[in-house]
Amino acid sequence: MPTYVAFLRAINLGATRKFPKDAIRAATEAAGGSGVETYINTGNVRLTHSARSVAKVQAALEEAYAAEAGFEVPTVVFTAKDLAALTARGEELHAGHDGDIGNHYVTLFSAPPTAATVEAVHALEHAGERVVVDGRAAYVLLAGNIHTSKLLSSKQFAALGQGTARTIKVLRTVTEKWC
Repeated sequence: MPTYVAFLRAINLGATRKFPKDAIRAATEAAGGSGVETYINTGNVRLTHSARSVAKVQAALEEAYAAEAGFEVPTVVFTAKDLAALTARGEELHAGHDGDIGNHYVTLFSAPPTAATVEAVHALEHAGERVVVDGRAAYVLLAGNIHTSKLLSSKQFAALGQGTARTIKVLRTVTEKWC
């Protein structure tokens, strides 16, 4: 059975979106996942599944998560192979970045952003901030932090679509553990 890694969006934020790891594990198994593991409480899940399609796994997980949590849980799914390639690309960008990198975030999307939105975000120029969109990932390298980033607060970045962000460190750790 193929191995997948799922990234849950907007859980364990505030009092109304609690979704503990044990509940995530149970819901993942209810969706047909096996060999389920989680990493930290931000919604990183490894599973094997009989489905041969990322879209089918994603749909099954989102349905099971909504039933268990009582609210919608947008989920982005990658094969282990695709996640390893995505993380390697992030490491390459991180190593090749000119200047100080205070933070390196990767926003993961269910579907690749359109060419027009990618072109618009690539055209942005903000000192100490750079974004590279590649496939279903937007790699954001910041000299500062996410709270003061002009790039992340831009309408061009928002136009890429709804995604879920992780630090390159989290992606590196998950990739080393599960891929």
